[in-house]
Amino acid sequence: MPAIAAENESTLQNLMTAFDGESNAHAKYTEFALKADEEGFSGVASLIRAAARAEQIHAANYARVITLMGGRAECEIHPVQVNSTLENLKAALSGENYEAYTMYPGFLEEASERKTTSAIKAFTGALEAEKTHVRLFGQAIALLAAGEQDSWLGEARDFYVCPVCGYTSETEEEHERCPVCNCAWERFEIIR
Repeated sequence: MPAIAAENESTLQNLMTAFDGESNAHAKYTEFALKADEEGFSGVASLIRAAARAEQIHAANYARVITLMGGRAECEIHPVQVNSTLENLKAALSGENYEAYTMYPGFLEEASERKTTSAIKAFTGALEAEKTHVRLFGQAIALLAAGEQDSWLGEARDFYVCPVCGYTSETEEEHERCPVCNCAWERFEIIR
């Protein structure tokens, strides 16, 4: 394994933090989706499963970059606190907001200063996916809070996840290619 250059230590630490966060988000969202199904919110469960898949893709991307930089991707999966679907969505939204508007912008700035291209690419993909999760979770929360049980919340539906960067969409063929990483749309995974 290559030695870690001193100038890359902070980028590597940020990658490790992101790997841990995304790995734990995947575990948490997997449990949240089960709860949403249990409560009859199949559409919400589909959304949460799509977000879980995106987080899994982000973690895998970070693991690759960590290894390339001479590190070792390790994390501890924490116990998941599962509440009502509405409370779970609010908790997920809080985490996504933090990642999209605080954590990833800071990590991107640091990686850009160091010109660590592989980290920049991984952070950019995750940042854009997290912004989409913020929007989609926010919509689901608003509908749930308003008692809109007859909306898409109760019906299982398809969400589309880019297998390269984790970008998530609720519409089929939104673009010919992923707007974040340029992956062909036909490669997107359909998550229900």
